[in-house]
Amino acid sequence: MGLTQLDSCETVGVGQRTLQRWRLRPMLEDGRKGPIQAPANRLSSEERAKIIDITIRPEFCNKSPHQIVPALADRGEFIASESSFYRVMKAQEVFAHRGLSQPKKMHRPKPFEATKPNEVYSWDITYLLSSLRGQYFYLYMFIDIFSRKIVGWRVHDRESADLSSALLSEICFKEGINENQLSLHADNGGPMKGATMLVTMQKLGVVPSFSRPSVSDDNPFSESLFKTLKYCPQYPTKPFASLLEATIWVEAFVTWYNTEQLHSGINFVTPLSRHEGRDVNILEKRKLIYEEAKEKNPSRWSGKIRNWERIETVKLNCLKHETESTITVSSRLVS
Repeated sequence: MGLTQLDSCETVGVGQRTLQRWRLRPMLEDGRKGPIQAPANRLSSEERAKIIDITIRPEFCNKSPHQIVPALADRGEFIASESSFYRVMKAQEVFAHRGLSQPKKMHRPKPFEATKPNEVYSWDITYLLSSLRGQYFYLYMFIDIFSRKIVGWRVHDRESADLSSALLSEICFKEGINENQLSLHADNGGPMKGATMLVTMQKLGVVPSFSRPSVSDDNPFSESLFKTLKYCPQYPTKPFASLLEATIWVEAFVTWYNTEQLHSGINFVTPLSRHEGRDVNILEKRKLIYEEAKEKNPSRWSGKIRNWERIETVKLNCLKHETESTITVSSRLVS
């Protein structure tokens, strides 16, 4: 479908009346003249080159034109106004962060694949409100990204690398983690990168991985888990009165999450059943039931039955084009 005359003229920057005049005399050349002469106040090529030279000097490379022009004036020198500096810098593509003001490059975390339980864990700490204003309880929580099972948790009254390292040691003992078996991904907080935590991971043979600063999508499994925790119907409407009360509630939540909730990210089986391998039979049984239902009433099915195949690989922090045949939440939160 073609464009209207008005749209076409706006696209090429020509008025409709101009186009009509051209159509009356189609053999003539383009009649647009443009500026007859350069403006009298136009900067010369030497002045433009001098502006660029000044902005890249070590003494000015970290300053804006609003700081450069007054500094030159103090030396008895005037090249151009601040706006002219900005225009020249933009035209020469140097209108950006320069010198020490350049943002640091943040490399994407190493991608991980989990094909069975106890290969890749994710963990984080979230705040739990207390009844005392200004005071919080801190929930430490580790999750297996393959099964989505909460493998360990504790509620404390402070954030500490000592507390997180003790919890990790307990989890590795309980789950039977061998050396160089587990990779552990976390944010960039102090309890995650503290000396005690790093030493503990080294002793246990756990491979550490950390998110980029202020990038929550690098740790999506833990972020999703905390959202489920704080938005579930059972979450208290009032702050916790004590550390014991918070601990009792979280314990009930973990039991429900691991053993009762049908998790959408693992084809609606419970995290515990997937962690223990029982999800294979569960999904196979569902597939058979659907096939029998289709065989009895084929007119009710316009295509294939629902996909009850097991998700064999879960990826963390992989690029989108690498996740076409697997499940990933590196760029979205899945509860």
